[in-house]
Amino acid sequence: MLHLRLITPAGTTDEVVRLIESTVGTAHLVVLPGAARDPAGDLVLCDVAREAGDGLLTALRALGLDRTGSIALENIDLSLSRRADRAEEEAPGEGADAVLWEGLTDATHEESTLSVTYVAFITLATMIAACGVVLDNAILIVGAMAVGPEFGPLAGICTALVRRHPRLAWRSAVALLVGFAVAMALTAGFSLFMDAVGLFSKARLEADRPNTGFIYAPDWFSFIVAVLAGIAGTLSLTSAKSGALVGVAISVTTVPAAANAAVALVYGDTDQTARSSEQLLLNLAGIVIAGTLTLLAQKYFWQRRAA
Repeated sequence: MLHLRLITPAGTTDEVVRLIESTVGTAHLVVLPGAARDPAGDLVLCDVAREAGDGLLTALRALGLDRTGSIALENIDLSLSRRADRAEEEAPGEGADAVLWEGLTDATHEESTLSVTYVAFITLATMIAACGVVLDNAILIVGAMAVGPEFGPLAGICTALVRRHPRLAWRSAVALLVGFAVAMALTAGFSLFMDAVGLFSKARLEADRPNTGFIYAPDWFSFIVAVLAGIAGTLSLTSAKSGALVGVAISVTTVPAAANAAVALVYGDTDQTARSSEQLLLNLAGIVIAGTLTLLAQKYFWQRRAA
C-alpha cells in the first residue's frame, strides 16, 4: 500500500474526494478542512494500492493539483486493516508488477544529478578499482563496483527515453560523462602519486592478472552480462526492491574498466587503455539498451492488462 497526502485548494477538494472515492483500490480516506497553511487549503489523506497508484497520480496531476496544491506519496511498510486488504484485492494486477512512473521519474532525476557527492562517490570507487587492478585483487574490484553510483544516471537515461523527457536525458548524460571524466582524471593523478611513492608500477599493471584480466578483455559475455544487469536493475527500481541494485552494481565492470583505462594511460599502455575503454562503453550500452526495453515492455504489458 501507498500513503497519499494531498493539500487541495478549498474549491477543488470535493472534486479530489470524488476522484479518490471512484478509484478502485483506495482506502482510509480522511479530509481535514482548512488544516493546511502553506499552501492554504484542505488536507486530504488516503491509502491506495500500489497497482492503482499511478492512475490516481496521473488523474490528480490532470486536475492541476501539483501546481495549485501538493501531492506527496510514501510507501507503507505495514498496514493492518481489512479495508486495506480489500482495496488491494479490488485493484487490478499485482502490486509488484506496477510501475509508478511519476515516482520513477522523480527518483531517477535525483539519482542522476551531477553533484559533489556523486562525483566523490564515483571518484572514490574508481580509485579503489585502480588499487584492485594494480594488485590484481578481486575483492577491491567488487568493493569498487558496489560503491560506484553510475547506475542512477543510466536509469535516468532509460526513463527519459521511455517518458520522452529530454531534460532528464540531458541531466543524466551530463552526470554520466562528466562523472567518469573527472573520476578518470583524478584517478590518473592518484596513480602518479602512488607510483611516486613506490606502490604502483607499470610492471604490476602489465603482469599476468588472473583475477582482474577480464576488465580489459571485452567480449560478447561482457555485453550479455550488462544486458542482464540492466534488466535486473530496472526491475529493482520499478518494483521498489532496491536490494537487488547491489547485485547489479557488482555484476558489471563499468568503474573497474574506467580505472584500468586511467592507470594504463598513465603508464602509456595504449592497448589496455583502448580495450578498457571498449569494455566501459560496451557495459554502458548494454545497460541502457536493456533498461529501456524493460521499461517499454513493462509499460506495454501493464497498459494491456489495464485495458
